[in-house]
Amino acid sequence: MTTWRNDKLTRIGRAEELQMAPSRRDGTPRAPLPIWVVRDGDDLYIRSFRGSSGAWCRVARASREGHIRSGGVAKDLTLVEVTDPVVNDRIDTACRTKYGRYGARYVDPLSASRDTTLKLIPR
Repeated sequence: MTTWRNDKLTRIGRAEELQMAPSRRDGTPRAPLPIWVVRDGDDLYIRSFRGSSGAWCRVARASREGHIRSGGVAKDLTLVEVTDPVVNDRIDTACRTKYGRYGARYVDPLSASRDTTLKLIPR
């Protein structure tokens, strides 16, 4: 599996958000939209604020591919669903730490959407 170069991992992990364009099943990109991103060790993760009903999330989970732009980095991705509760606990903590200043109204839906956690794997 491909890993992130440290400079790109750092730039994306420090960015407030990324522009995510999940690929449709036919390979065409969906329009990009802003998504919060968190870093855990040498990995990057995203979640759907609207849970599994979010349109971008449904497309991303179906195709398992996408493209991001963030922190001056543009990258094609493989998207891997994360079901490990220990990893999801760390993602909850990372979300609260990075975005807690926005308040529970924005952060709590991310914790409630653990089933939409996607790991970003560079291609």
